[in-house]
Amino acid sequence: MKNQFSRRWMLSLIASGSAAAAAAPFRSTVGTAEELADLLVPDAVDHAVDRGVEALLRQQSDDGSIADRSNATAITSLAIMALSCVGAVAGDGTDRGRALDRALEYVLLPRNRTGGYFGRQDGSRMYGHGITTLMLTEVLGMGSSIDQNERIHAALAGAIELILKSQAVAKPRNMQGGWRYTPEARDSDLSVSIWQVMALRSAKNDGLRVPADAIEKAISYLENSFTSPVNSEGIPREPVNGFAYMPGTYSPTFTMTAAGMLAMQTCGRYDSPLVAGAAKWLLDHPPRNNDRFFFYGMYYYAQGMHQAGGEAAETATRLTRELLLRIQTRAGHWVSEDGEERNFGIVYATSLAILSLGVRYHYLPIYQR
Repeated sequence: MKNQFSRRWMLSLIASGSAAAAAAPFRSTVGTAEELADLLVPDAVDHAVDRGVEALLRQQSDDGSIADRSNATAITSLAIMALSCVGAVAGDGTDRGRALDRALEYVLLPRNRTGGYFGRQDGSRMYGHGITTLMLTEVLGMGSSIDQNERIHAALAGAIELILKSQAVAKPRNMQGGWRYTPEARDSDLSVSIWQVMALRSAKNDGLRVPADAIEKAISYLENSFTSPVNSEGIPREPVNGFAYMPGTYSPTFTMTAAGMLAMQTCGRYDSPLVAGAAKWLLDHPPRNNDRFFFYGMYYYAQGMHQAGGEAAETATRLTRELLLRIQTRAGHWVSEDGEERNFGIVYATSLAILSLGVRYHYLPIYQR
C-alpha cells in the first residue's frame, strides 16, 4: 500500500510561514477492500511507466526544461505532472526528485510568463496556460522548499486571475462560461476549456480564491457542448450521447466525449446524466490507436472512466493498458501515429501515456474523487 503526501498539512504551513514546511510528512491511507484492490498496479504497467519516466529524464535540458519540441513551458508542465503522478517528489535526493525540482524551477522563471499568463512566451496560448496552471495547483505544497512553494503560490495568483478574466469576456450565449485560444477570445471550445476547468477546480481544492459562479458557468458551457439538447433540469433528450468540440455541433468524438465527461466530474457532477451518457457512449465507441489525437483523448478517457466506476472503469483500465503498452518503443517513450499529434513530440506523448497509465497510482489530487 502506498503512502500519500499530506498536501493539506503543507498548505497550512505555507499560509502560516512555518519553517517546518521544509520537511515533508507522509500519512498512511487505509480504505475498503475495493479501494485497496484498486491500488494494485500490474507489474507490466509498473515496468512500462518506469521506462517512460526514464525516457522523460533523458529529455531534460541544462536549463531544466523537459521538452523536445516547441511550447516548452506547457510540455515541461505535462512532464512534471507525469513525474508527480507516479510519486516523484521535488528535491527528495533521488534522480527523479532532482529532475522534478529543476523542471519546476524552469517553469517558474519570470521570463516564462507575461504578467500572470503562461501561454504567450512559449506560444502555447490558453492551452499551455491551463496545463501549467493545473500543474502548479497540483504540486502546490509539494515543492522542494518553502521558497519554491511560495513562488508557486505567487505565480498561481496571477494565473488564476487571468483564467477568470478570460471566462468573463462577453460571448454569445452558448459560448459563455468557456475559453478559447487567447485570453481575449469571444468564443469557446471544449478542448481549451477543460484545462481551465481542471485548473480552477484544483485551485479551489487548494483553498485558493475561485468564485463558485465560475464553476457554475463552466458547467453551463459543458451542458451546451453535449451533443443532445439538455433541458432546464440538466437532462439530455438522448441519454446515451457525447460531447463536441464546440456547442451546436451534434457529432460526438472520442476525445471530446472523454474530455467533457472528465470536465463534468472535475466540477463535482459525478452523478450527472451527461457523465453516465458519455460513459455509455464511450463503451460503445472504444478508443483505437489511430484515433485523431489519441494520446490526448486517452488522458481524459483513463481518468474519466476510472471516476465513473463499474464496467466503465474496468473496460478503460484494460483498454488503456492494452493500447498503450503495445505501442511503447524499445527506448521507453511513446510517439503518436497521428500526423498532427506527432508534431508535439515524444515528451508530450510520453507524459500523457504515463498520466493515463498512472491514474491508479493515486498520487495527484486531481485523480481523487
